[in-house]
Amino acid sequence: EVQLVESGGGLVQAGGSLRLSCAASGFFFEDYAIGWFRQAPGKEREGVSCISSSDGTTYYADSVKGRFTISSDYAKNTVDLQMNSLNPEDTAVYYCAVKIGDRVSSYARDFGSWGQGTQVTVSS
Repeated sequence: EVQLVESGGGLVQAGGSLRLSCAASGFFFEDYAIGWFRQAPGKEREGVSCISSSDGTTYYADSVKGRFTISSDYAKNTVDLQMNSLNPEDTAVYYCAVKIGDRVSSYARDFGSWGQGTQVTVSS
């Protein structure tokens, strides 16, 4: 059974940083990609970042480029999202998800398994 568990969310002031971590287990795909998504109240789920298992190709939404960094540690089966210069518009529940195939994607429909999410709240 595929399991994804997010951690690292919390409350931070504008301009601050948080590091989210996604611990993945229970899948044995040869090639895959792990993505981070977020969903704010009343808004659609948004693809934030994604990383490919095969060559480390990454994707970032325009809204987070230059502020967020995705990284992977395959020995630990974790994918982290370092978030700097946070602003109130970053407030959302953040989810990690895994897709079969190593092409990065920002579309939620491409991802088959999801974590439960972790809340990130940025105060002004």
